[in-house]
Amino acid sequence: MRPKDLLARIAPLLPEKYSPIRASTGDGNQGVYLATIPREVHDIVTAHAQIDLVGLETGGANRLNFRAVTDELEDCVEAGIRTDLSLEDTIRNASIQARRGQGIFRSNVQKMEKACRLTGITNPALLIASHIRPWRSCETADQRLDGANGLLLTPDADLLFDRGFISFEDSGEVRVSPRFDQGDLRRLGLGEHAWKQLGFSEAPMPWLAQGFSDSQRDYLGYHRAQVYIA
Repeated sequence: MRPKDLLARIAPLLPEKYSPIRASTGDGNQGVYLATIPREVHDIVTAHAQIDLVGLETGGANRLNFRAVTDELEDCVEAGIRTDLSLEDTIRNASIQARRGQGIFRSNVQKMEKACRLTGITNPALLIASHIRPWRSCETADQRLDGANGLLLTPDADLLFDRGFISFEDSGEVRVSPRFDQGDLRRLGLGEHAWKQLGFSEAPMPWLAQGFSDSQRDYLGYHRAQVYIA
């Protein structure tokens, strides 16, 4: 079943308040941390999903952590790309490589970004090409390969950005989620961001990034609305 057809079936069944996804678009509602859905929604989704239903039902230690769930979702998206006959082979392969920040996508990002926006590190061997609008949420191959939809980030910064604990303003200033422990932020060596957010204007901000291009700002708007944890 196509995603839009699936959404049409479950949209009328979603709760009006605290829905995990937006009925109008199918995008995840990042502001909802835990949500209950009707059993009918569960049954419709699982009937058309390529997932381990036994594992989903039984759970288990760390079975449904963020990485496991994300991998399940991205595996489903990748399976759809592999069978999409409307894509040329080169675009199909490039889109799949982009899932892990490789290939054409990384080259396109490197044309626009030269350093980690959070730490200032410039060594390419230490940087990950990270999607701003997540790979799994992109609607087209163009979005998955667009250099404007990417940042070069160190592994720690990539993890924080991917999980919504940090984002960026259009000006380049870092936005830190109030749900991220300030002590952990300092332990990661990013204490300056914590100090500024707490109101200490004299705190140094050596990693304050420059502003973004218009095309990057469109993707960042999506990240702040759909990924960042407010």
